[in-house]
Amino acid sequence: MLSKHNSIQRDQLEMITLDQLVPANHLVRKIEGAIDFTFIYDLVKDMYSEIGRPSIDPVILVKLTFIQYTFGIRSMRKTIEEVETNMAYRWFLGYGFHDKVPHFSTFGKNYERRFKDTDLFERIFYRILMTASERKLISAEHVFVDSTHVKASANKRKFEKKIVRKETRAYQGRLQEEINQDRENNGKKPFPPDKFDKEETKEIKESTTDPESGYYVKDERTKQFAYSFHAAADRNGFVLGTIVTPGNTHDSHILEPLVEQVIEKVGKPEAVAADADFTKHQPLQATFLGKKSHQLYPIHVHEQKKGSFASMTMFTMNILIVISAHRARF
Repeated sequence: MLSKHNSIQRDQLEMITLDQLVPANHLVRKIEGAIDFTFIYDLVKDMYSEIGRPSIDPVILVKLTFIQYTFGIRSMRKTIEEVETNMAYRWFLGYGFHDKVPHFSTFGKNYERRFKDTDLFERIFYRILMTASERKLISAEHVFVDSTHVKASANKRKFEKKIVRKETRAYQGRLQEEINQDRENNGKKPFPPDKFDKEETKEIKESTTDPESGYYVKDERTKQFAYSFHAAADRNGFVLGTIVTPGNTHDSHILEPLVEQVIEKVGKPEAVAADADFTKHQPLQATFLGKKSHQLYPIHVHEQKKGSFASMTMFTMNILIVISAHRARF
């Protein structure tokens, strides 16, 4: 039976609290319950002057980035528009119905003047990771490494061609040592140092819109300026370390620094499993990791099972900070 709702209640007055409008299972409630954000004040206190007019609460500025990247909002301008009307976002920020939301440029100005070229967000990330570790949610004995490409906001047809020096392999020094050691073992003279100093160059495409991105070619249909997001995670899905590079940086250059980061921040793993691209130079990588962990396991595409870690589209840097809170079951 067709029915019509003729009663318009847009002007109806209600006595209600903001808390009543936020569902009990909403993600912002889980994040707020899992993380005590007051530690941010100690991290930023040296970035603010003791005189002058009051600033926007730094915790609110950080929470705005949580909202933006957790819920996939593309810009801070759009994030502020969403906060204006979304009661859950207002609740998460601690705002009431009528509190004025900061202008979208406020975050950009604070980032440029205070947060840029600092390790603030990395320290926040590891503080949250430490909280998860204290609650026995981290299992860092086995580390899984993978990466994904994320398209840059840059037109692939707007670029300049440049000649640049090829990247030195992370293991270049050890490679030279092994070559000379092998020659000495076989009664031959080692190569002089200048033998390895030959500089190789290559031509690249550099975006005129976003020079920090890299031109990535996967196949004839996938050619774009992009970034590579490399991440190391434990068996429970908690991200233990991350590195962001231009999209044309090969994975094999990143394995060692990424594992080093995990060792420094979390501890030495017993085993590392990585996509085969990370282990392109497997003997040398295995030599390195043999000193850092017990085993290196390269995973080839044909060995991956549907739904396995290696077949997943891995984490983007944008959401790394909040994954720990999202997965935690407090």
